[in-house]
Amino acid sequence: MSGLPSRFIYVCLHFLVLYFQLQESHQSSADFRFYIENHTRDDVSRKQVRIYQLYSRTTGKHVQILGKKINANGDDGGKYALLVVETETFGSHVRIKGKESGYYICMDKNGKIIGKLNGSNPECVFVEEFLENNYTALMSAKFKGWYLGFNRKGRPKKGSRTTQTQQEVHFMKRDPKGKVDPQEEFRFTTVTKRTRRARRLRPNPKTN
Repeated sequence: MSGLPSRFIYVCLHFLVLYFQLQESHQSSADFRFYIENHTRDDVSRKQVRIYQLYSRTTGKHVQILGKKINANGDDGGKYALLVVETETFGSHVRIKGKESGYYICMDKNGKIIGKLNGSNPECVFVEEFLENNYTALMSAKFKGWYLGFNRKGRPKKGSRTTQTQQEVHFMKRDPKGKVDPQEEFRFTTVTKRTRRARRLRPNPKTN
């Protein structure tokens, strides 16, 4: 009987240790979730900004933002054809602003494409859709199924009259004129028997 109190005390101490361990692990996991949440909001979710041109498949020209008016008749390298594209990290939602004019491409409730200085409105957010033909379509984030598009004259089409399969809504991203794609700097040379022989016969400038 004398051994029962000691066993009881041992069991109580054992459960007490387990209790404290559970409390500590719960607190650390809560702290970790708090860190991840704040770290994601403060650091990771910052906007990414890119500058490029949007080549229109229908006009063979580039989208340009003149101000409130937007068309697809911009020349390659034209100052109004340079677009500042703001992208949320880990997302395909973008805001497109004219580098020269400062206006954003927006779509109103009637599907009309207009330029606005304030790009924080949901009407100015588009979703990038990458197509199998290597083109990109831009669907309104607010009005699902309505796309940014231009007719053959470069005039904007109403979003309600667009579909993803139309050529009018197909665009291709292009770097600003004069800017070299880093991947273009790496060239691959086909080595043949003739080139190998030329390399063997080429004199070495370091030798006397």
